[in-house]
Amino acid sequence: MKKKGINFYLHIYFKILAQDIKSKMSYRADFIISTIGMIFTNIAGFVSFWILFRNFPSINGWSYYEMMFLYGFSLISITPVQCLFDNNWNLRMYVYSGDFIKYCFRPINLFFYYQSEIFDIKGLGQLAFGLATMVYAWTKIGLACTPLIILKTIIFLITASLIMIAVMNAAAATCFWITNSFFVMDLALKFRDYAKYPITIFSPVFRFIFTFIIPVAFIAYYPSLVILRPDNIPVLSWISPAFGCLFFWLSYKLWMHGATKYSGTGS
Repeated sequence: MKKKGINFYLHIYFKILAQDIKSKMSYRADFIISTIGMIFTNIAGFVSFWILFRNFPSINGWSYYEMMFLYGFSLISITPVQCLFDNNWNLRMYVYSGDFIKYCFRPINLFFYYQSEIFDIKGLGQLAFGLATMVYAWTKIGLACTPLIILKTIIFLITASLIMIAVMNAAAATCFWITNSFFVMDLALKFRDYAKYPITIFSPVFRFIFTFIIPVAFIAYYPSLVILRPDNIPVLSWISPAFGCLFFWLSYKLWMHGATKYSGTGS
């Protein structure tokens, strides 16, 4: 069988995307309410920062606007998992009902086919809010804005996104082995909230956990240091792109291993 290239998958993806958006637009009230809800959730997070810094001018050397930058950076970096990989939340139901078997008989990559079926368009509101927050903090801090810095920002935002995607892929894949895997997904999502804080405010034990076991520190803290504090960049920040690619590849392999086992056993 001829190997399918990137153009083939892009063509298929945009066809699936168009159909998914059309189906969502047929329920406009639901879309509008969901989008407004997400915007207010992000505003609540912004307000919590404002209330906190009314009493504390800085936290362990991190100013209000630096924390805002981290918050905006984390919102942008988690947008791809919200928009492109939201179908991970439905995986356990497809597996338990037996409906997942339908994905195993298509002549395309199983992971791609399953994930491309859903595009959570309301995540774009989160992206807009994150961009606005980061740009506002960027101007208040007085960071330079050159083509090189913009390129670095894009690269490290992609890096952070790969980490978050990998965390959710790995959590979702547990449904192939664990009956009540929803709690694994929910726990992984809750850890995301720690990404908007600098890792230095935590104890050494949690620093180790958030760096090497559940790598939420790579969702915002380590990648953003390249932009925020260019004169004092730790090694972990520089290697985060390689770490992000590796972690995403491992999560993909885990997901595919579970899916292949499922298709072989039919259970």
